[in-house]
Amino acid sequence: MKTIEEINQKIRDGDAVVVTAAEMTRIVAENGPMDAAKEVDVVTTGTFGAMCSSGAFLNFGHSDPPIKMSRTYLNGVEAYSGLAAVDAYIGATQPNRDPDIGLDYGGSHVIEDLIRGKEVELVAEAYGTDCYPLKNVETLISLETINQAVMVNPRNCYQNYAVAVNSTQETLYTYMGTLLPNYGNVTYSSAGELSPLLNDPYFQTIGVGTRIFLCGAEGYIVGEGTQHSTEAERRNGVPVSPSGTLMLKGNMKEMDPEYVRGATMPRYGPTLYVGAGIPIPVLNEDIAASTGISDEDIVCRVIDYGVPGRSRPVVKETNYKELKSGKIEINGMEVPASPLSSIRRALKIAEELKSWIERGDFLLTEPVKRLPSRSATRPLEIRRPSIMVRELESKPVIITHQEDDLKDVARKMVDNNINHIPVVDSEGVLRGIVTSWDIADAVARGKRKLRDIMTRKVVVARENEPVDVVARRIDKYNISGLPIVDDENRVKGIVTAEDISRLIGKVDNRGESI
Repeated sequence: MKTIEEINQKIRDGDAVVVTAAEMTRIVAENGPMDAAKEVDVVTTGTFGAMCSSGAFLNFGHSDPPIKMSRTYLNGVEAYSGLAAVDAYIGATQPNRDPDIGLDYGGSHVIEDLIRGKEVELVAEAYGTDCYPLKNVETLISLETINQAVMVNPRNCYQNYAVAVNSTQETLYTYMGTLLPNYGNVTYSSAGELSPLLNDPYFQTIGVGTRIFLCGAEGYIVGEGTQHSTEAERRNGVPVSPSGTLMLKGNMKEMDPEYVRGATMPRYGPTLYVGAGIPIPVLNEDIAASTGISDEDIVCRVIDYGVPGRSRPVVKETNYKELKSGKIEINGMEVPASPLSSIRRALKIAEELKSWIERGDFLLTEPVKRLPSRSATRPLEIRRPSIMVRELESKPVIITHQEDDLKDVARKMVDNNINHIPVVDSEGVLRGIVTSWDIADAVARGKRKLRDIMTRKVVVARENEPVDVVARRIDKYNISGLPIVDDENRVKGIVTAEDISRLIGKVDNRGESI
């Protein structure tokens, strides 16, 4: 029905009809895609969320005498310097080299500080050459004093990212935020009907060279992002699992700090909140229908992050209308749902981009190449697979029950030379755990009932988990052992720090590693 050049001419003439994706949803619902395609010229989208795969190329300029930087630090955050003499790439998730700061201030915070106009400490080291004799530099830089600062984000704007939940009994700290135990909360990271790649799910208008809104400035799509994948099940044309991604670039010197934020996910690390908006030219009825999709029509999957593997189980399917209501139902329970991205700011980005186009300050671009429509990701092949918990050599597990006398429990520990006993019910399902220290403490306090001293929230190991994951869990909670359970939470054994140490010793003696 239309071409991009025809729409651009309407923009120049001030006649273009521009609406946000939220407005387009209502227009299509009321008038249908055919009439919407005739009425609307451009639909603006927006998203503002944590996008870990982000960063910036910086050129500091040559010093006198000159230096060939081999190690570069910005406010204590290392930037990669294997590019040229005074170029560096700072990644958003790089932590601070100061252990007292660590994850609290990283690459994302440096990027935000630069965009805010702040001065940043530059410390550089070099090995020295005849043409670059200087070996050390310590100075202050800002966006005004360096030559170039180009944000280049390898993977942004994920198409329908997963919804996260945690089925285990321990709190998990992830890139999807803090996940409470026993399905205590749900987190998601998408703007739903406002999200760019959900409004053009088949990349009919989005491609290499597309001009976009990036952190308050004009930016461009470089191409498909890393992990770009299109081989996913679709509902209403939209993938129900993470699929397409974009690689983006923009000039940091033109960006607005309102649309970029350095942040830290607790115990996970730094991440960069990126504001991106993409204009969708309504060229025909099909595109009008795609841009009219509603939150209720966007199906997404709730994934159990309690399983430490690449292929995590799907707990259920939901949609963004339900998620945005603030709660969803899981196993008959009402679970609070919260966004990691800002819906309010996503809408503001779409409205800001709309105003740019209406003023004639922003023209659309014809992609020089479409993004791949047939693409799949492959997992990393580990040539030396991890040893799984089920492969551990373990003795028959000694168990006890809540009704057992403390003296009998203590006798079991002494007779079997053990320090941990899982507490189970009549069907062997784990109900708690008791340690030799618990017994000693009970005697000191005059307690006699096992149910009064056992730990009910038990950190466990599962049979299908790698041993190194369990070792990290033992270190994380500063415990000496944990029960091994199956999918029904029945106790199958117990693994201790000593068991893992012996295993590592055996493996190291063979010249391998777990």
